[in-house]
Amino acid sequence: MKKLRITLEGKTYEVGVEVADGSVVAAPVAAPVAAAPVAAPVAAPAPAPVAAPAPVAAAPVAAGAGAIICPMPGTVFKIRVAVGEQVAAEQEMIVLEAMKMESPIYSHAAGTVAAILVKEGDSVSEGQVLIQMS
Repeated sequence: MKKLRITLEGKTYEVGVEVADGSVVAAPVAAPVAAAPVAAPVAAPAPAPVAAPAPVAAAPVAAGAGAIICPMPGTVFKIRVAVGEQVAAEQEMIVLEAMKMESPIYSHAAGTVAAILVKEGDSVSEGQVLIQMS
C-alpha cells in the first residue's frame, strides 16, 4: 500500500492507495492532517470594462443607419423580402440557420429594401451586412 498526501480546499488528507490487478484503488480516507500555511492570494488587477453585446434586433453600428447586420455566423436559409419592397419595423426579413436552428432576423425600422447583399445558401459571419435599407 502506498500512502499519498492530498490537499483539498485547504485541508490536507493522508490517503492509502493499493495497486490491485493493475488498477489503482483508494483506501478509506484517514483523518485530516494539519496543512502547511499557504501564502495569502494576491489580488488580481480589476478587469477592464467590457461593452455589453448588442441585442439581435439592434440598430447596426458603423454599417450605416439602414443596414441589417448578421448577429451570428450561419447560413442564409430564407430571404423573406425583395429589393424595392416596403417593410415595417420588426418585419421578418431573413431566416438564418445556425447550429441546426432557424433564427429570424427582423428590420429595426420601417423603410424600403435598397439592396440584398446575400443569397439563400450563403455562409455569413457575425457583423456582416445582409440587407441595406433606405
